[in-house]
Amino acid sequence: MLAAGDAGAAPPAWMQFLPLVAMGVIFWLLILRPQMRQQKQQREKIAAIKKGDQVVTGGGLVGKVIKVDETYAELELAPNVKVKAVKTTIADVLSPTGSKPAND
Repeated sequence: MLAAGDAGAAPPAWMQFLPLVAMGVIFWLLILRPQMRQQKQQREKIAAIKKGDQVVTGGGLVGKVIKVDETYAELELAPNVKVKAVKTTIADVLSPTGSKPAND
């Protein structure tokens, strides 16, 4: 008889999954949501590249945008040194008000 009374006092089965659901919500709020927002800002920044912008490629090359089309950007790395880069490989667009190099 004692065993039947203990079975009635057990919490519902869905209560066992509550900590897992809470961890999933916290994971989404703290990690996934900010990462998705950052990726969206990066895509918008790359889509807004225009002629004359200074950009950094994924390989670390810094260049000035000469020509832009749907999938490619033509960059000038040095005088008379031009390369064609896929727009998705561009890592960052440098601000025009950047600081002067340390060796100048």
